[in-house]
Amino acid sequence: MDPEVLEFDIGLGGGGSSARDGDDDANIGLDVDEDMADSPAPSILASNSNGGGFGGGGSEIYLPEGDQMDLEPYEGMEFESEEAAKAFYNSYARRVGFSTRVSSSRRSRRDGAIIQRQFVCAKEGFRNLNEKRTKDREIKRPRTITRVGCKASLSVKMQDSGKWVVSGFVREHNHELVPPDQVHCLRSHRQISGPAKTLIDTLQAAGMGPRRIMSALIKEYGGISKVGFTEVDCRNYMRNNRQRSLEGDIQLLLDYLRQMQAENPNFFYAVQGDEDQALMSNVFWADPKSRMNYTYFGDTVTFDTTYRSNRYRLPFAPFTGVNHHGQPVLFGCAFLINESEASFIWLFKTWLIAMSGRPPVSITTDHDAVIRSAVMQVFPETRHRFCKWHIFKKCQEKLSQVFLKHPTFEADFHKCVNLPESIEEFESCWLSLVDRYELRDHEWLQIIYNDRRQWVPVYLRDTFFAEMSITQRSDSMNSYFDGFVNASTNLNQFFKLYEKALESRNEKEVKADYGTMNTSPALKTPSPMEKQASELYTRKLFARFQEELVGTLTFMASKSDDDGDIITYQVAKFGEDHKAYYVKFNVLEMKATCSCQMFEFSGLLCRHVLAVFRVTNVLTLPSHYILKRWTRNAKSSVILEERASDVYTNYLESHTVRYNTLRHEAFKFVEEGSKSLNTYNVALGALQEAVKRVALAAKNEGRTRMVNGRVMGDSARDRANSIKHRVPSQPLSEDDMDKKIRELTNELEFANRKCEVYRANLLSVLKDIEDHKLQLSIKVQNIKISMKDGL
Repeated sequence: MDPEVLEFDIGLGGGGSSARDGDDDANIGLDVDEDMADSPAPSILASNSNGGGFGGGGSEIYLPEGDQMDLEPYEGMEFESEEAAKAFYNSYARRVGFSTRVSSSRRSRRDGAIIQRQFVCAKEGFRNLNEKRTKDREIKRPRTITRVGCKASLSVKMQDSGKWVVSGFVREHNHELVPPDQVHCLRSHRQISGPAKTLIDTLQAAGMGPRRIMSALIKEYGGISKVGFTEVDCRNYMRNNRQRSLEGDIQLLLDYLRQMQAENPNFFYAVQGDEDQALMSNVFWADPKSRMNYTYFGDTVTFDTTYRSNRYRLPFAPFTGVNHHGQPVLFGCAFLINESEASFIWLFKTWLIAMSGRPPVSITTDHDAVIRSAVMQVFPETRHRFCKWHIFKKCQEKLSQVFLKHPTFEADFHKCVNLPESIEEFESCWLSLVDRYELRDHEWLQIIYNDRRQWVPVYLRDTFFAEMSITQRSDSMNSYFDGFVNASTNLNQFFKLYEKALESRNEKEVKADYGTMNTSPALKTPSPMEKQASELYTRKLFARFQEELVGTLTFMASKSDDDGDIITYQVAKFGEDHKAYYVKFNVLEMKATCSCQMFEFSGLLCRHVLAVFRVTNVLTLPSHYILKRWTRNAKSSVILEERASDVYTNYLESHTVRYNTLRHEAFKFVEEGSKSLNTYNVALGALQEAVKRVALAAKNEGRTRMVNGRVMGDSARDRANSIKHRVPSQPLSEDDMDKKIRELTNELEFANRKCEVYRANLLSVLKDIEDHKLQLSIKVQNIKISMKDGL
């Protein structure tokens, strides 16, 4: 009787996991679908439709049914093909509880065809520790030892008839076999079936990650063992899917960018490496408006890598900032395929070129060691901050068990980070927190503590980040594309949503401009400073300044130290001296710094400095405390630092400086003069003499005039008059000469006043022109938006 001929066919379709995820036998990826074992077979001989094998293509699996499934290999057993022998041995291995792989082969000397194969247990042999390959490099994550010298194997060789026959079979293993409920974890039995792939594709398109997809599959199939693969396999399949789709997506992106640059030469884009080989390269682009926005608001930048996370299908990373209304503004976008340190360095350098080579004062990124290294190399002078809100979000994942066990931990953690006013207070609070919840040895908390200088607010207050509040997340920190790009967005949809986001953000800025230019805020105090701020700042920024100004009414400022040039004030609420802030005020330079460092961090003066200004009679904001980037003219090309109202403002400022300087000197005079009776008498005499001289100077003020910025006394006027107005034939008397001098001086004063009025009027006209230009721009934008809505 002829021996039975058995034929098997298998198919993996790329569902196997990568070599780094498990056993050493990475070249084997076989699976046999258990569900097919129960279906009836038309005959003992099954056809081999596609010629699959271990790690083979996407063909169906054909298995003999009934008693044939219980067959054990034996010498002389024949198969129609090598692939059928592989499939049979692997199905046998699945029933017994071990994994298989291809070990060796022998080729024909005549034509090089394979004529002999050996299939072995995956634990056959021992790992080859090649010293030459490993001695020069450190292995960071050594793989577990899986080979233990097992001898179980199946050898087959090809007959002259073309069939394959078993020439050797070793049944015994030298290790424990895997029970049926764990056999799906073995490499050669892990396969993603066609229906499973379809379900994964559907759920991935909906934005679900590997963990949630595996949960759905386990529920669908009735258990992990019936799914037939692991979460690692699912993750790798999704990654490969994403990689394949990105190749086509990159081409779409490049076509779009080329078209945009053809329409506007100021549109900037760049590809890492050769553009002709760019299908798997990183890409950066910035439209003309983004590049122009950076010239106005490029002092602080956020590099948002939110869209790299698994729940998004886009490796998309925008550069954003904050405009004069506190709204997010775009500075360019990147499409990242390769996320190595070299790629981030290329991206940051390319972005810097597009932004005219001017680095920002500060940059905020996600908490990422690779990004940090790239920032240090490209922006060595820029202050780098990790996004605190991303760390808080990651905290929920890394400390989920702590959150469940201690419901109060999250609130205490936020307070520890946000509320301390000094570094010492934070350090004390942190130690108390980790001790209270027994987390001193928690690995992730130790990592973020070591990086505390780059995300804890108390370490960052001396640098400008354009944030109005340290404890609350501002709208500007939300992603520019929130509400447009979401978990299910692919690149085909991205272009329209990208342009829609740009239009929406532009429309919001236009509306904010319109509100600032055409409405006046309600003033809450009679302070000239509040009126001045209402005319300078945008509406949103003025509201924030007004909040600080009104807040000064609850604070008391008292002098605590005076070293001559600088006076230190203690500022606190009544009865709360233990919560005091300290303001150092240089009277002569009109400069103040507060221990809260709000101006350095946000660009607006805090209520503590404003309280000191109130008690020192500073009536208006000094010009160096008005950042143009927060004003209504932030994007103006005409410098309107001096407006018609500046005549009054300059008067107030100069009067304040004189008043404060005299008072400061007078206090020192009084302190020195009162030390003894002798110094008192000298000081009193000097003071009485000073009073007489000041009175005389005030009386003669009309006779002392300013000419070209210099004071001219009587003798100077005499010399000037004798040169310019001497008439030899008719010498003037002294009275006539004085009269003539007074007339000429009055004429000069009148001319100076006229020049000042003309100057003020000219500046007023320039301001009106600039305002009119801005209003026309707003109207044009509104017309464009309405036309698009109509279409």
